[in-house]
Amino acid sequence: MSADEGLIARIGVTRSETFTLDIELEIEPATTVALLGPNGAGKSTTLDALAGIVPLDAGRITLAGRVLDDPQAGVFVPVEQRRVGVVFQKYLLFDHLDVQDNVAFGPAALGHTRRASRDTARRWLDVLDLTQLADRRPAELSGGQAQRVAVARALASEPHLLLLDEPLAALDIATRTRMRRTLVEHLGHHGGPRLLITHDPADAFLLADRIVVLEHGRVSQAGVPEDIRRRPATPYVAALAGVNLLSGRISGGTISLDGHAGTLQSADTQSSGAVLVTIHPNAVALHAERPHGSPRNAWSTVVVALEPLGDVTRVTLGSPLGLSVDITPASAALLALEVGAAIWASVKATEVMVTPA
Repeated sequence: MSADEGLIARIGVTRSETFTLDIELEIEPATTVALLGPNGAGKSTTLDALAGIVPLDAGRITLAGRVLDDPQAGVFVPVEQRRVGVVFQKYLLFDHLDVQDNVAFGPAALGHTRRASRDTARRWLDVLDLTQLADRRPAELSGGQAQRVAVARALASEPHLLLLDEPLAALDIATRTRMRRTLVEHLGHHGGPRLLITHDPADAFLLADRIVVLEHGRVSQAGVPEDIRRRPATPYVAALAGVNLLSGRISGGTISLDGHAGTLQSADTQSSGAVLVTIHPNAVALHAERPHGSPRNAWSTVVVALEPLGDVTRVTLGSPLGLSVDITPASAALLALEVGAAIWASVKATEVMVTPA
């Protein structure tokens, strides 16, 4: 990506003697990247640096060909001049203004006339299906409506970069699920780079084109959602993706697992040495008896936990591997699964994914 397109940032910020944020981030136009990480990983510091709330100690931020922050060159563009739109977690709508004037605030701050600002506001209210709410105050809005108003206000300011800070976290579960579906459409109205700050893996995997995982102020993994789901690089990422993560050593497709008896077979016969092994929960099959057809990986175990998760049932197995398995409720009923039940498990060698450790 060239410097006159999208966002190119190397962010170095020291917040304390024990924490320094040091990451590189590139986002192409019309692309949504999710910055995913636990509390204290540096997500908010990243947002503050991009928005201009916190200056860089080291690095450089370039947006649409314009340098926003470069401490070595003595460049720092203040918040109000950055053309960065932010949708905050609590939306921060102005209580004393109606919806139309909330959305018109951005264009007005850019120096547009009152009439032009309201025209822009009406256009975005129409785009986001909010016209009927134009005269309402924020206190009269539902959580989903307030979110759309916050998105409209950010887009009306004609931002070159759109930042979304936990935009679904303030919603109840039912509204969050519904708004997650529509937020993708709303984001499509912004042709510039878009950064979603979240600690919720569901938001990241469902809303983003790419995911950047942040741990302890560093990028621990980055890639498209499917790659991260199938090949998590750290235990934290594996837990987020809901996959099983093991470690061991591979040679000729045979994996000797750390801390476990026996071996697993992988279709990867080229890798050798220390590896991380990932197995997706829906790649494991369960059987009442030893499976026929001689699958390359099959073992007997017991059920230690059952958890309904919508259209799947999460089954936690006991030793030797302690895997999590997702099956349909119908399959769970057919197998008469219950805690303590003896069961056979199998997984194809092609589903045993390895990544060099």
